[in-house]
Amino acid sequence: MSQNLNLKKFSFLVYGLGSTGESIIKFFKKNSISNFYVWDDKKKLKKEFDLKNLDIKKVIKEVDYIVLSPGISLKEALYKKELSKFKKKIITDIDLLYLSNSNFKSIVVTGSNGKSTTCKLIYHLLQKNKYKVALGGNIGTPVLNLKIKKNTFFVIEASSFQLSHSKFIKPNYAILLNITNDHLDWHGSMGEYVRSKFKIFKLQTKNNFALINKNFVKAFNKKKYLSKLITPKFTSYEKIKLLINNNYLSSKINDENMSFVFSLSKLLKIKDKRFISSMKTFIGLPHRHEIFLKKKNITFINDSKATSFQATNLALAFSKNIFWIVGGRPKKNDKINLNNVKNNVIKSYIIGKHTNFFKKRLKNKIKFSITKNLKNSIISIIKDSKPFRNVNTTILLSPGAASFDQFKNFETRGDQFKKMSRLYAKKLI
Repeated sequence: MSQNLNLKKFSFLVYGLGSTGESIIKFFKKNSISNFYVWDDKKKLKKEFDLKNLDIKKVIKEVDYIVLSPGISLKEALYKKELSKFKKKIITDIDLLYLSNSNFKSIVVTGSNGKSTTCKLIYHLLQKNKYKVALGGNIGTPVLNLKIKKNTFFVIEASSFQLSHSKFIKPNYAILLNITNDHLDWHGSMGEYVRSKFKIFKLQTKNNFALINKNFVKAFNKKKYLSKLITPKFTSYEKIKLLINNNYLSSKINDENMSFVFSLSKLLKIKDKRFISSMKTFIGLPHRHEIFLKKKNITFINDSKATSFQATNLALAFSKNIFWIVGGRPKKNDKINLNNVKNNVIKSYIIGKHTNFFKKRLKNKIKFSITKNLKNSIISIIKDSKPFRNVNTTILLSPGAASFDQFKNFETRGDQFKKMSRLYAKKLI
């Protein structure tokens, strides 16, 4: 662990007052750290925290550290020039965790796809094997809200936003699942995006472990990181998979995640029998290839979390005879390659405000119609699927794009899909 610092000796600016910002303030007060300022651009919060008279430019210049809330882009922040000038001061809530504590071990997971599921799998595995364990980070609970007890394992999901500004993160076990084109509008380039992901290895020592996708071994070795390199392989997990008997984990879509979790279990000396029994009781996360309804020969799958086409491609590869709902706000430089999956799709239904984007990419490859919203899509699919009732078919929401053009978030999109699917399946099937 990083050496504990007496944080009372330093001054801080908490920039951004979302859930993470609030957890930082609570942490400061709990630990009697009084030398800090807070800032947010929102008018409501300015009034609530009496920020009208705060000389924010002066504060940015004078404080020792700027604790930036995840998601705030230096390109779009109100005081982007000042923040960029003092970029070296910027840290995250995860950094504060490592700077203030040494009484825990950590497993940090990052990657473009599968982070949350992998974190949940690890958390479940450790719980079932009587480890003291806490789960937080990008998966939901800010890390500073987690209770630290002696010998606690912290399972932390780290987004590229968090890692981009992180300076003190030092996991005992660092896991890099994969890297695909994602969040390039935020990072500016693929190089910067990759650089942020690799930060989880930077401060590791020879006593730590790096579990890394085989595609990035060369880059890892080039950087000459000190941690012990582990490259999880599906072949090692394959025999175990056959014994788990869990419908959610039986799909190929979880093979990569499970290969990493199985490799970790070996490092933690969890016996295969215990691993198998633990995984048998795992329940998958909502909105991630979630099979929520089966009606006659039709399987309904909610994969709303697939906000990039790389994630959607995995879902399309898993099923046959798919009626596929696609669309939303596309991500910068996201590439759509249908060569390996187009034969699995009977028809696609385009929703959202960017229909032309998807129309151009599906044209002459997959039959489609523009339905604009989920309700119209489901009604159309149930009608179109009638000739296929004698074969197993799949109604799949896997948008391949962000939800913000029509929904608050991917959870809202997924919940609406499930609600309307149940309604119209009941009425029309």
